[in-house]
Amino acid sequence: MRGFAALAFALGLLAALPLRAQDASQVVHLLDYIAVDYSEAVADGKIKDEGEYKEMLEFAGNVSLGLAKLGDHADKSKLVVQAGALAKLIDAKAAPVDVSAAAVALRQSVVTAYRVVVGPKRAPDLAKGRALFAQHCATCHGADGRGDGPLAKGMDPAPSNFHERERQEKRSVHGLFNTISLGVGGTAMRSFNEIPEADRWALAYVAAGWGISDDEVARGKMLWEAKRFHDSLGTHAAVAGRSATEVGASLGKEAIDVLAYLRRNPAVLDAGKPGPIAFARDRLAESLALHGQGKIDAATQAALTAYLEGFELVEAAVATVDASLVRRVESLMIDYRNLLKSGAPHRDVEVLAAKVDDALEDAAKAISGTALSPTATAAASFVILLREGLEAVLVVVALLAFLRRGGQSQAVPYLHAGWIAALVAGGITWFVASKLIAVSGADRETTEGVTALIAAAMLLYVGFWLHDKSHAQAWQGFLMRGAGSLKSGAAWGLALMAFLAVYREVFETVLFYEALWTQASDPAAIGIGFVAAAITLAAITWAILRYSLRLPLGLFFGASGILLAILAVVLAGNGVAALQEAGLVPVTPVDFVTIGWLGIHPNGQSLGLQAVLLVVVFALFRRGRLPR
Repeated sequence: MRGFAALAFALGLLAALPLRAQDASQVVHLLDYIAVDYSEAVADGKIKDEGEYKEMLEFAGNVSLGLAKLGDHADKSKLVVQAGALAKLIDAKAAPVDVSAAAVALRQSVVTAYRVVVGPKRAPDLAKGRALFAQHCATCHGADGRGDGPLAKGMDPAPSNFHERERQEKRSVHGLFNTISLGVGGTAMRSFNEIPEADRWALAYVAAGWGISDDEVARGKMLWEAKRFHDSLGTHAAVAGRSATEVGASLGKEAIDVLAYLRRNPAVLDAGKPGPIAFARDRLAESLALHGQGKIDAATQAALTAYLEGFELVEAAVATVDASLVRRVESLMIDYRNLLKSGAPHRDVEVLAAKVDDALEDAAKAISGTALSPTATAAASFVILLREGLEAVLVVVALLAFLRRGGQSQAVPYLHAGWIAALVAGGITWFVASKLIAVSGADRETTEGVTALIAAAMLLYVGFWLHDKSHAQAWQGFLMRGAGSLKSGAAWGLALMAFLAVYREVFETVLFYEALWTQASDPAAIGIGFVAAAITLAAITWAILRYSLRLPLGLFFGASGILLAILAVVLAGNGVAALQEAGLVPVTPVDFVTIGWLGIHPNGQSLGLQAVLLVVVFALFRRGRLPR
């Protein structure tokens, strides 16, 4: 049952992701509530409202409990200490300004440590938000958010009045979003989590837009159009994740006016948003500037982000136009990161940065225009699915053919369970990454790299085992043991192998398609490319199953073993490359060819591991041919 345990463990990790994200969001939600409502419980060191004060004590305790449930993090012990200090302030009936500041500081620390998503992916539809408010919220909060709806009378606590200036200034849009999503225990404010996420963000922005004067909005518009605060308030997370009080304390009164304007008009944040290549060039420039300041580690991280969160998202689109350009950009960006780490003079770094930027500009020109043409879109869609799916198909089909030829039909459902679970897990991972927590490019590459290396080790073992069984005597003895020869533990091992082979491709495929969607002039072309690639993969599957079944038994298993061993070498090369792209493994460039579909990357670490594996494969297979 070890194979089953490993598969269960892998699925358990994925299932835990939304729970951890939910826990972190719950902690942030409680801290938002404390920061805003503590002043209703205590004033001048005395309790104003006994019920509110008991609630503050309870929420502070729940913050500590929530932190204990979160995953390990280098700053977790500091967060626990901060939570204890906050609880002591509340217990001592400290001044509201001190409690609010402590709650806000802890909230920001949790958001940073656990990468809680504090803003929408794109601007919400405020018109729809106002309609939803009238439908779901006006009965308690009133038609214009003054807390005077027909059901408000007698409610304890009373529904929020969003025109109450002092409390509204302490609220962030994200805090309101959390209240809408999670509700508030012990009150009439229930969770509205059944409403789609984008619509909950729209509701939150509508509520946050009240209590703001038109004069503030007008001043904020003038400042924004004068290019003020674009760096500090230029993202949805920056606008939704902070209250007016926080913004004013860190950026000044004018920034509060800009925040008011952006809360009322969040769509302006999406205007002129840079595409992946423009983003990569911006991060490259940032990296160069950081290096000039002597901040080598930060410069290296910015360079890594330029690739992972920028250029990599359009690789497939560029490759359909000029595959050699993709290799040139990748090679230059690796050289640039290595140069940063080497301690080279700034002048040398400037020269190479200019070459990288020129290559990125060439890539931008290759896919120039506001959107990709339908032909380029369909071609990119075809390449993405075919490239990402081919390795997975070869592994799964080879294993399926092995089970059929070996008379092990009872294990086929295990194999199907493995790859189907991978598709489901990939969908869950995409949902978690896009809706609940922010998964960086480095996280993505790390997951792919580790999964690829584990799968490579398993494929190498099974490949040798199949090749060893290619001898007539070995297979005669194997088949004579009958249908029970492949026990449940081994069957679950095959399921795990199928899971790993498919899962590592799924999430990356989804991310590439998400990026392609934003660039396509005709989204229908994505479907055309997808269907064409799916048909191609189906044809490959059919051909392998049909013709492999006609091979002599010994030849079939020998060929299958060699195929899986080769795939192990391919996966190993791609696994090392993914870890290098995540910045976890150093890169030593060598003068060699790049063949991505064979996992061949021109660096010493990747080629070195593949060379070692080829020696191991040769030795094991030669051993398998010796007489016994």
